[in-house]
Amino acid sequence: MKALELSKLIKTKELSVTEVVRSCLDAAKKNKHNAFLALDEENALKRAEELQRQLNCQPSTINSQLFGVPLGVKDNISTTGIETTCASKMLGGYKPVFNATVIDKAEQAGMIVIGKLNMDEFAMGGSSETGNKGAVLNPWDLSRVAGGSSGGSAAAVAGGEIPLSLGSDTGGSIRQPCAFCGVTGIKPTYGAVSRYGLIAYASSLDQIGVIGQDISDCAALLSLISGYDERDSTMPIDNKQREGGGNLKGVRIGLPRNYFDKGIDEDVKSAVLAAAKQFEALGATVEEFSLPLTDYVIPAYYIIACAEASSNLSRYDGLKYGYRSENAKNLSEVYRMSRSEGFGLEVKRRIMLGSFVLSSGYYDAYYKKALQTRTLIKHEYNKLFERYDMLLSPVAPTTAYKRGENINDPIKMYMGDIYTVSVNLAGLPAVSLPCGFDKSGLPVGFQLIGNAFSEAGLINAAQVYQNCTDFHTRKPKGVV
Repeated sequence: MKALELSKLIKTKELSVTEVVRSCLDAAKKNKHNAFLALDEENALKRAEELQRQLNCQPSTINSQLFGVPLGVKDNISTTGIETTCASKMLGGYKPVFNATVIDKAEQAGMIVIGKLNMDEFAMGGSSETGNKGAVLNPWDLSRVAGGSSGGSAAAVAGGEIPLSLGSDTGGSIRQPCAFCGVTGIKPTYGAVSRYGLIAYASSLDQIGVIGQDISDCAALLSLISGYDERDSTMPIDNKQREGGGNLKGVRIGLPRNYFDKGIDEDVKSAVLAAAKQFEALGATVEEFSLPLTDYVIPAYYIIACAEASSNLSRYDGLKYGYRSENAKNLSEVYRMSRSEGFGLEVKRRIMLGSFVLSSGYYDAYYKKALQTRTLIKHEYNKLFERYDMLLSPVAPTTAYKRGENINDPIKMYMGDIYTVSVNLAGLPAVSLPCGFDKSGLPVGFQLIGNAFSEAGLINAAQVYQNCTDFHTRKPKGVV
């Protein structure tokens, strides 16, 4: 059931908060999709009882759209007293002593965190296969990946284990799992949602976002967690949202033709182009254009992301906190063996790439040029938004692929981010929506990309689209 509907039933007392929370906990315990890494059953039920007493005794104090709704949280977002490991051996047993800002805001609105969700280790990966507790399984086909890195967040929603979840998006990590699992997600503008309490991968690219069954649920949660936070120094004080209209008349949508030229599955191409036709039928003007610098976005992204990762992950050294090798006999071995044993292959690969591009003699040749390319990409987007209100594109070139298919082929895995990483490089918002299915019955997704702080316009367009389509209402076999 949708989150907004659940909250209404709770507030009219057709359901109790405890009943709803217990139902989600029971579904999560089965963990059919390996989506949950940790459950906080005792505290979740205790909080449900407290919220029910508030509803019974002080109903006038409740004004949240999502009161009583359970929430799943990606395992790289800090939650007081709940193990938060980034799906890594390196942080095994770590329990934060503080909440991320988004958790405090959600709880203040009457939501209940029930547990932490599986992911790629330290959010590095595109399939949610690199975590130390095993791969997340796609609810539409258990032999296939759920996408990454927020695979657990998307699979838990698609699999009916939780109505809403929080994820993070560094280069497509909310949008791609949503496309693979047939759910809806929002990657906000960089700076629209506080990153305080998000365990960093690449600080200039990371952004917390939301995943739900449809855009209205996602929009309700986004409105709760958005807004200025003095503890996040990268947030602009003035982050006023641009307004969105009630229909699509006069809305100009750009369609990047070079995204459809090569490397994209025919089923994905057909579904996304059909979505573009649907927007035209709804009153929008859709115009093709050629997106510049496409050949440079993957190299620029991975140079910058890996460089920032090598810096951010240097703190995990076996001394301050985290995993420490039992076999180390001196200081040098503590550093070397703790990091070798504590990090997985993909994390080590990205740390080494990042250390290389930042090293003496290579900094100017790689990292500096990547930053210059990033500036050019941002300028090109600025020009595009003088012509268009939003852009429509695929999320990924394929639907969900078989587990193990790409994990040992980094180039193939990285190229799967071709349509998503430029949004993070430019700090822009995007929504991911289901728009069809391939011949194997797997979901296809598309994304709408907007100018900075134009979430309201994207949400409006997504709402109009979902009002006249039913792709977001379809569920995997066996999911109620």
